[in-house]
Amino acid sequence: MADALETVFDIAILGGGPAGYTAAIRAGQYGLKVALIEATDKLGGTCLHWGCIPTKALLFNAEVWEHVQHAAEFGIENLGTPTLNWQRVLDRKSGITLKHAKGLDFLMKKNKVTVVRGYGRLTGPAQEGVHALAVTAPDGAASVVCARNVFLATGSDAKLLPGLKPDDRILTNMEILTLPEPPKSLIVIGAGAVGVEFSSIFRSFGASVTLLEFLPRLVSNEDAEISKELARVFKKRGIDASTGARVESVQRTDSGVCVDFTDSNGRLQSVEAEKVLIAVGRAPRTADIGLDAVGLATDRGYLAVNEWMETAVPGIYALGDIVAGLPQLAHVGSMAGMVAAARVAGRPARPIRRNRIPACTYTEPQIGSAGMTEEAARAAGHEVKVGKFPFAGNSKATILGTHDGFVKIVADAKYGEILGVHILGPGATEIIAEAVAVMELEGTVDEMIFSIHAHPTLAEAMLDAYAAVEGMAINA
Repeated sequence: MADALETVFDIAILGGGPAGYTAAIRAGQYGLKVALIEATDKLGGTCLHWGCIPTKALLFNAEVWEHVQHAAEFGIENLGTPTLNWQRVLDRKSGITLKHAKGLDFLMKKNKVTVVRGYGRLTGPAQEGVHALAVTAPDGAASVVCARNVFLATGSDAKLLPGLKPDDRILTNMEILTLPEPPKSLIVIGAGAVGVEFSSIFRSFGASVTLLEFLPRLVSNEDAEISKELARVFKKRGIDASTGARVESVQRTDSGVCVDFTDSNGRLQSVEAEKVLIAVGRAPRTADIGLDAVGLATDRGYLAVNEWMETAVPGIYALGDIVAGLPQLAHVGSMAGMVAAARVAGRPARPIRRNRIPACTYTEPQIGSAGMTEEAARAAGHEVKVGKFPFAGNSKATILGTHDGFVKIVADAKYGEILGVHILGPGATEIIAEAVAVMELEGTVDEMIFSIHAHPTLAEAMLDAYAAVEGMAINA
């Protein structure tokens, strides 16, 4: 490793999460010399170890558990009384993350990426076009990594409400993934993707769930009709969701926690539970990586970049959760890494089109969306036509026993261009990929009405939704 650190790398990457490791792999494929600096003992970042992957593992377990609970509806009888082995659930989750962490180690070797374990910081302006990063290893040993280009991909941390610290009852996305047993009752503060996903998970495992959201609706980034339908389904599932709720205090009690909040009518309310999850967003992790040393300013911790992910300092790029205005999604960070790597390598590339980013929320039912909401399209001056098709009319949804939700197409009325697609229902997080491809290719409603979709599939709902824009859905 000492010899490797004396090399002037083409790219040094700070952070081994999705943005960082994807950039490293792609740069390695281009034949560039790459150093990947990671402070922890495993690559993968929050996504692999504390976010996307472990939560989706739990969501799948929750889905299986609910199927087992209703096995008789599927003709499966004499199962006795099923019991939940929570430790096995946690072990499976951990096994999945460990497998993929080892896979990343293999990919680094395959693509000749030098992995440097330690905490890295920029040390000052580039000297003759070369940047230096000081790295402190876990054992305290110091080294310097030099590179012509630096990719900052340090990720983000969960925000907490003022005055709160995480413990065994006041939880962030990290603590909730290591609970020794599922709580019987849970308060979730924040109804963005993290909040509604954990609400869905633990409701499936039998917890009494109270969901509090300050804004007027759940998943406020989604189309208003998606929010309304999710609220209806959550109510049907027994999740007590309150919007327009301002949290006043969170306090420990003898047996759990108590949250005081002002409801949408201005009345002070209290709710108690075993645990409370704080899911009010994430903050960029840029406070101690040497930005001042190179003259990089932030806005609330975020870094501004151009279309190629370049910061104001030549040779320094920013990727993923720390980029101003970029959604904090793993797949966005990964694509940012690929764009930046291509830029450095002088290879063909295209900037991220921010109106073509799929957003996925893995609740039950799932949410998948891309492009403009109906409200945003109208506000942008478009004359729009909307098509909406319910999963109640989809044969595959009937087979799966999941009828809630719909597909909504927002299209330009004059030319038929598809401006946005919004899905709530089974398989939404998979089906949305079709919508992204169609919009990338500037597909129109007229073209998509004649695109053959296999039968019976959930994706068939897309075909009916395209046709619904013209009032011609076959199955509704």
